[in-house]
Amino acid sequence: MDQEHIVKSFDQDLNQIESLIIEMGGLVEAQITDAATALKRRDVELGGKVISGDKRIDALESDIDQAVVRILAQRQPMAQDLRAVVVAPKIASNLERIGDYAKNIAKRTSVLAKTEPIGSSAGTIKRMCALVQDMVKDVLNAYVSRNAETADDVRMRDEEVDQMHNTLFRELLTYMMEDPRAISPCMHLLFIAKNVERMGDHTTSIAEQVHYMVSGEIFDEERPKSDTTSTTFIEPDAAE
Repeated sequence: MDQEHIVKSFDQDLNQIESLIIEMGGLVEAQITDAATALKRRDVELGGKVISGDKRIDALESDIDQAVVRILAQRQPMAQDLRAVVVAPKIASNLERIGDYAKNIAKRTSVLAKTEPIGSSAGTIKRMCALVQDMVKDVLNAYVSRNAETADDVRMRDEEVDQMHNTLFRELLTYMMEDPRAISPCMHLLFIAKNVERMGDHTTSIAEQVHYMVSGEIFDEERPKSDTTSTTFIEPDAAE
């Protein structure tokens, strides 16, 4: 087999992995949007579509893992090509987890559809999801274009998702303190909000993998993290 044919076959293998990741990412973006819309509209049917759609994302992750094993065994890539192959299963794993969180949101939609809306919480969650969906789209563009700067920008944008999560967390705690009947739906909403916050975390992990793939450098410092919900304390109303 001549060298030109070997190089061409190797490029085709790399392109296949990239195509699978882009397909997977596109499905994940759609899942995020649909899960948020289902929650906002209390649309159980759309939520069911999100739940069933997660199987395709899982299958794509498996396809990527198999393609990576094959290319490592047959091609022995080096330098940036090797990094592109090594980060592929990590990117796929993060995308799969984001898809799982979208599925979890959809599962809770069927429960929340039977309860009264809690303030503007569903709208806030939809806005959080829109932020994360944009981050996923941009980090995938950074992956395709091999643009470390765009990936770094996505990494920093997760702080806004954290801040929205903090605000909603406090709001929902207040609702629960004021009305015991709100505890059950608010607990579901708290879990959903945390799912969205974790989506943002996994997206920043993808951004870090893209940065490494392009530059060969691993971040020395922790990224800014503004999620304070683990230490949040709400003072009781003194008048009560």
